[in-house]
Amino acid sequence: MKILIFGASGMVGQGVLRECLAAADVSQIVTVGRTPLTQAHPKLQQLVHADLMRLDARKDELRGFDACFFCLGVSSSGMDENTYQKITYELTLTVAKLLAELNLEMTFVYVSGAGTDSSEQGRSMWARVKGKTENDLKKLPFRSIYLFRPSIIQPLHGAKSKTAAYRYFYNLSGPLLSLIRRLFPSFIVTTDDVGQAMLNAARQTNQRVLVAEAHDIARLSRGAHL
Repeated sequence: MKILIFGASGMVGQGVLRECLAAADVSQIVTVGRTPLTQAHPKLQQLVHADLMRLDARKDELRGFDACFFCLGVSSSGMDENTYQKITYELTLTVAKLLAELNLEMTFVYVSGAGTDSSEQGRSMWARVKGKTENDLKKLPFRSIYLFRPSIIQPLHGAKSKTAAYRYFYNLSGPLLSLIRRLFPSFIVTTDDVGQAMLNAARQTNQRVLVAEAHDIARLSRGAHL
């Protein structure tokens, strides 16, 4: 498989990239971002572009992929709705529309969040914007669209969030998260789980659109067909 990853420098993206590099059936990984990654690997190529809203200038480098794992996202904390919508909705849909034109047989996996508001009418700003993003992604002509809604993601193997508050939370709660995950393995997923679930989603051909909550992500990571 040939895989595109957006947001490979973030906590989730770091975990996803690690799993893709280790997968025997992944022959090529292209990460897309504004700044280069520091790591190197024979499978790994990087597409660095300052303005991700204008990737059409690089469209010849975005053809021929089997899957896109879209892990790019920001916290809504302290952000007004217009700014959050521009980053979360407009950027995601701009990229997805371009990829749908170039790769009709692509599986597109989007990292959303638990509590996303599909009605787009609720009180929570981030949940409304995520809901609108999910709803409009479903309309695109990809082979498959998976909308991942994790709750708590435990970072493994040194993966770190770019958000200081999240890093502080994970540093304090790491041992507790490990205990809770052992007791309730479908409540908390790890960065490994998310990466394996994305790969297994790309390997399956039986879904058109699937909303995957935390327990679904855990099952997908183990190879279950949903």
